[in-house]
Amino acid sequence: MDAWVPYLVLGGRPTVVLGALTRPALHVRRRGGAGGVPAAYEEAFRASSHAAYQEIRAEDGQRTPADSPDGPLRRTR
Repeated sequence: MDAWVPYLVLGGRPTVVLGALTRPALHVRRRGGAGGVPAAYEEAFRASSHAAYQEIRAEDGQRTPADSPDGPLRRTR
């Protein structure tokens, strides 16, 4: 009768671990905090992609709205 205990332990451990990691995974997905993993992969294995990503981030912070060449928009009645 005690022969099933090791199987229960071996089968129960992964179940408990996956169950314990489910809640943090749902929290990260809801908040959108999982974006760092693909970026880390890109940095490590694709140097050109990393350089382009850094350039895009720098440009995004420097953007200012451009004025119209015709001057400010005026409404006519």
